[in-house]
Amino acid sequence: MNGPFLALALVAAALPTGLMAAGTHAGGHGHAAMAIGSPAESEPTRTIEIRMAETEDGRMIFEPASLDVSEGETVRLAITNTGALPHEFVMDTLPNVEEHKALMERFPEMEHDDPNAVHLEPGESGEILWTFAEAGTFQFACLIPGHYDAGMHGPLIVN
Repeated sequence: MNGPFLALALVAAALPTGLMAAGTHAGGHGHAAMAIGSPAESEPTRTIEIRMAETEDGRMIFEPASLDVSEGETVRLAITNTGALPHEFVMDTLPNVEEHKALMERFPEMEHDDPNAVHLEPGESGEILWTFAEAGTFQFACLIPGHYDAGMHGPLIVN
């Protein structure tokens, strides 16, 4: 084996198996319930339009900047990237968002396949159909390295 291939093989062997499963950051969340809820099993009661973009002064934003939903509500999150850069929308508890952010900084090439997230290239649109299970304050964010720090995150309040 040559040096770079051997080093890559050793790094891959040292990664936790969950990190490598399904080629995602944490093996995907599957369709099991999370603290924030679970993928919808019924038709949404409403649609929330979300836009991801960059501003002229270099900030990265979501519009709206915060989201409010009701406990037990099923919502279609219709997400559009109107920016010039790739962006993602991930929603979860703050500790899970922080953990995911740290993983993305260490492994920026990771692919995502999570029902609570969508990755969009410029001009693309996507959606998440979600039922919010518990009241609480959660977070949505773009965890592509540097985007969160440029302002791309906000509160998701479940009343």
